[in-house]
Formats: sequence, C-alpha cells, structure tokens
Amino acid sequence: MLSFVLKLPALLASLSWRTSILVALLAGALNVFSFAPFHFWPLQILSIALLFLILVQDENSSLRRSAILGWAYGFGVTFFGVSWLIILMTRYNDLPFWLSLIGMTLLAGYLALFAAIAMTISWYLRRRSKLSALVTLLFIMPAIWALTEWLRGWLFTGFPWLVSGYAHTLSPLAGYAPVVGVYGVGWISAIISGALALLILQQQRWKQISALMALLLIGGALLGQYAWTQPSGQPITVRLLQGNVDQGLKFDLARVQESLALYHDMIVAAPADLIATPETALPMLSSNLPLDYLPRLNIFAQESNSRLIVGVVAHDGDDLYANSVLGFGREYTAQSYRYDKHHLVPFGEFIPFGFRWFINMMKIPFGELSSGAHVPQAMQVKDQFILPNICYETLFGEEIAQQLRSQASGKNGAATILLNVSNMAWYGDSIAMPQHLQISQMRVLETGRAMLQATNTGATAFINAQGKIVNQLQPLTTGSLSARVQGMTGLTPYIRFGNATVIVLALLSLLLAYGISKR
Repeated sequence: MLSFVLKLPALLASLSWRTSILVALLAGALNVFSFAPFHFWPLQILSIALLFLILVQDENSSLRRSAILGWAYGFGVTFFGVSWLIILMTRYNDLPFWLSLIGMTLLAGYLALFAAIAMTISWYLRRRSKLSALVTLLFIMPAIWALTEWLRGWLFTGFPWLVSGYAHTLSPLAGYAPVVGVYGVGWISAIISGALALLILQQQRWKQISALMALLLIGGALLGQYAWTQPSGQPITVRLLQGNVDQGLKFDLARVQESLALYHDMIVAAPADLIATPETALPMLSSNLPLDYLPRLNIFAQESNSRLIVGVVAHDGDDLYANSVLGFGREYTAQSYRYDKHHLVPFGEFIPFGFRWFINMMKIPFGELSSGAHVPQAMQVKDQFILPNICYETLFGEEIAQQLRSQASGKNGAATILLNVSNMAWYGDSIAMPQHLQISQMRVLETGRAMLQATNTGATAFINAQGKIVNQLQPLTTGSLSARVQGMTGLTPYIRFGNATVIVLALLSLLLAYGISKR
C-alpha cells in the first residue's frame, strides 16, 4: 500500500486526458458513499484529495482542462447522489424515463458547474501568481471550494444538497458546525484533503502535514464537547405522526377521505404536549376541508391540553395558495397559529421563468404557491417555542439561523426547538430519506437545538441537541413516534454570524496566499 501511495503522483501524471476525466468522475461518484445512509466520511476526504492531486499533477493543465476535470467530479457527485429525482419524475409525474434521464443529466450538469468554477479559479490563481503546491493545496483550493459551494446554496434560489460539510455529521469535524456552519465544515474538510494530496506529493514533510491534519480533526472533536446552548424550561412530550400514504394515491379523490380519517384518528389517539403531522398531511385545500374537521381537532387540543401542528395547503382566496402548517392549542384559542413555507421548490412549488412547458408535462399538484414571511414567529408549547420549517427549507441553514437571530431580540426570545415537517414519499424508498435526515442533523449541530422531524413515509425522527438521532420510525410504515424533548436557549456563533464567518475566513485564506506569493 505504501509503495502504491509513493508511486501515485507519477501514476496520475502519466494518465491520458480521457482517463483523468474518468478518474475524476469516479472519484465524485464514490463521494456519495460519504453521506447518509453510508456515512463513510473519510472517503470524501480521499476523493477530493484525488481531484486536487490530478489537477496539481497535470503537466498539460489549462483553464479548459481544469474546468472539465472539476465538472466531471461534480457531475459524479450530483448525478449519482440525487438520482432519486428520477423516481419523482417517472413514477409520480408520468414523464417518460428518457426525458427524466435528460432532466436529471441537465440538473447534474448545472450543479457540476460549481466544481468546474472552483477548479478553474484555482488553476488561474496558481498560474497567475506562480504558487507552490503547498499554497495551492492548503490555501487556494479549499477556500475556492468552500466559496463555490456557498454560491451553489443561494444562486437561483439555491440547491445545496450534498455539499461537502453534510458528510461530517458523525465525524470529528462536526464540532466546527456551531461556529462556521456546513460550508465551514466543508472548507476544513477540503483543507484536510489538500493536506493529504500534499502529503502524497511531498512525503519528506510527512510530520508537519500529518500534524496539521491531526490538529484539525482533534480541534473539531474538542469543540464538539463544548455546550453552546443550555436547557430552557421543562421538557415537553411529543408525538410525531407518520401516515405512510402512498404518493400515487394521496391526491386521489377516492382516497382523500381515508387520509383525513387516518390523521384524525392518529391525532386523537392520545394527548401530548405537541402532536405534529407531516407536510400536507391533509390532502385538500383548507377551503375544501369538511366544515367541522379543523374545529374538531381544535376541540381535542383544548380539552386534552395538547398542541397540534397540522400540514395543509392553505387557500387564501382567488389564486393564493401556501404550503402551510396550522397550530392549535390553549395558547391559540382566538386564532390558530400559522407558518407558511417561504423557500419554495423550483418546478414543484413555483415555476421558474421559461419553464411552463416542462411543468405542463408533469402532474404536480399546486405547482405555483405563494411564499410566507421570512422571519416567522415560533409556536408556543407550554414554556417551549417551536420553529417549524417545511421539507426543502431544512437545507438552508443560514435562513434558519437568521430567523433565530431575529427572534432573539423579541419578547419570547429565540425558538427553543426546531420542527421539520416533510413529505418524502415523492422519492420512494430511496437514499433521499436518510440524506434529508442528515441535513436536519446539521441544522441541529449549527443551532444547538433539538429537531423533530415528522414525515409521511420517513424519516420520522427525534434528533437531540447534540445532533444524535435518539429515535426513529421504520420508513414506509404507519406509526407514531413518542419522545420527551428538552428545549435549549442561547445563540451559537453560527446563529450570530451565519455564513459570514466562513466567507471571511476563506477570503483571508486567499489574501494570505497572495501575500505569500508576493514574498
């Protein structure tokens, strides 16, 4: 093995151009196994190190070659990592497989552009300033990698699924999440990848480079022991409902009454301080529900001293629809609590300009929804305050941090518990469910608050304030998950500063590289 590692630089340098592209593509595909449900996080460090090494070793490197190699790596990650979108397009939206494959390829090709941009800028800065391999691998490439992943998280509403940091919810690097967030964890991971590539290139520096890698890993492990938030109030009892309603039947008019009855019976089966249903658990517009349906749930909440959060598409008249949750309980006798999803899914909940033709070929209900307030109020449950987010919104950590930061200056302070309600049935029994749950784990690590996740088919789970999955329902089953949840107060550095910290650190890394090049 050691002999192979020693020969690796020469081996990579001798690869043909086409073989280098294939290796970059395979390295990206292997990176998928670093995420849930596989959790083999060291593989991500190895795969990115391999990409960095190919680029640094490429004797005929150019702007074009760097872009293509980066694109191949990014395509491997995104195409194989989110290919479950094909289930959505073919099984539930009646698109032909060939057209779904084209759509998936176009999406993966677009997302791969960010890796291509990262490698292109890295190549340009190295050549322009004649930087050494050490400066390139430790300062330039990791910083640009982090900045382009952050860019992917908000450009054109963002799609930050499978950004590097998510692979480390179970690694020592998870300890950095409350400070620098998921993009910061990805940046530190990329530094370790760069150090590993440098170690392979310059074995004579193995002591210094190994010490740097160990320092970063140990630093994360030590930070993970620090409690950034503290318990607040008394724990509450919770029931999370998983109806397991098949997506192909959910909006079938003949089955709607069955779903309404199912969730009514699951809700009233037992009291709890908080009972939460999945996203759009009630498969009808709020204006079309039986007149006594919500009042009966409200009566149960009042009489049993329970609080309910129910997912429904709210109809506010005319063509105004919102993906919402409604809350009932003794604190809301005069007016029910309401939270509207504000970060909508392109093609699923709003139609990007010029793509009406694509939506017309699909059969997604409520393809055009209105967006809710960006700074929602938390729902009071006894002396705890619950901040909901709906499905896709759990991907956007800075938005959740900004909401908590804004609430902190209010009368009740920041929310003490997070709640995600989702409907992952669109993606069948695929790795989308554990990937989504892992994303919620990262939100917990960033904010220091427990997360409750109520879903239609899975993963319905309770994640404690340390980011550990305490309990989880079996996917694709009908059931209720009971938990006792402690609310937390306090603001982590990530809540206070969001992604600004990692952006500043990455830019300082580039400035440091510039200063070294001038010397």
